[in-house]
Amino acid sequence: MRFTEMIHRVGARRQSIAAVGLVTILLLSVVLRLSAEPAKRDVEVLLVIGAPGSADYEAKFAEQASSWKAACAKAQVPVSVVGKDEKDAETLKSMLKAASTQPAGQFWLVFIGHGTFDNREAKFNLRGPDVTARELAVWCSDMKREMVVIHGGSASAPFLTALAGKGRVLVSATKSADEIYYCRFGEFFAKAIAGDETADLNQDKQVSVLEAFRHASKLVAEFYEKEERISTEHALIDDDGDGVGARAELFSKVPKEAKDGARASQISLVLSDEEKRLTDGQRVRRDELERKLEGLKATRDKLSDGDYYREVEVLLRALAALYEEAAAD
Repeated sequence: MRFTEMIHRVGARRQSIAAVGLVTILLLSVVLRLSAEPAKRDVEVLLVIGAPGSADYEAKFAEQASSWKAACAKAQVPVSVVGKDEKDAETLKSMLKAASTQPAGQFWLVFIGHGTFDNREAKFNLRGPDVTARELAVWCSDMKREMVVIHGGSASAPFLTALAGKGRVLVSATKSADEIYYCRFGEFFAKAIAGDETADLNQDKQVSVLEAFRHASKLVAEFYEKEERISTEHALIDDDGDGVGARAELFSKVPKEAKDGARASQISLVLSDEEKRLTDGQRVRRDELERKLEGLKATRDKLSDGDYYREVEVLLRALAALYEEAAAD
């Protein structure tokens, strides 16, 4: 469960744990009483399936799309698909314009296909005219909803840079536009985000965007190592809005230096039974409280034990109140 993991993260010592422990027990009792009825989510997924170029890639793209559709069905969120004819670019532009009219919620944009780079612009290959990173940024410029963009194709890094901004979680299969060969990252990510238990690093019964990113990156590295080939893809993730992506290795080797990942660790497509019982509004408030707990942990050395645990208790009591509210709904 997410809150028990948070208790571990705050690092309570035995001599100071009494109040925190009582609040933990309260949290446990409240969560156990949460209604079994899942709350409705304001989440939408759009899959963009590019031109395959060959029957082999067509099959690979279809398999990825199938994984995403299965994940959306499990998550009970609507999914739409672009990728049928020569008018794909027009259709994508129109659908993004329509999605931008919604004032709130979460919008997932997933690219499955090939990318190219001509030393000037990066493009995603569609059946008709291709879409450039700059064009896509313009088409998404009015988006008010939180965006989760997953580009599993080659030459995808410029899309991460172009789309970066507040309220956006971005994942690219490559670290630069020069990585132009077919990427396997998208295949591994699609399976992970659908709820692959081996990707659930914190064992909270759901796979976050960050966990799927780390897991897929690991499997990519293992693939090239097994094949004794030089890796031609190195995925990036950006969720702090600066357009500078982080590699997966950073989170395992020097996690304290990672500027990205905080928001991505809170977002999952397929939710655990516990998570399903929160409304979108309650989840937003819970996520903010979790971020405050993480921020408090970062200032641990500057506070006395008394001050630190008093502030921890305040935040945990707020979490307990939130879960109590969810149980009452």
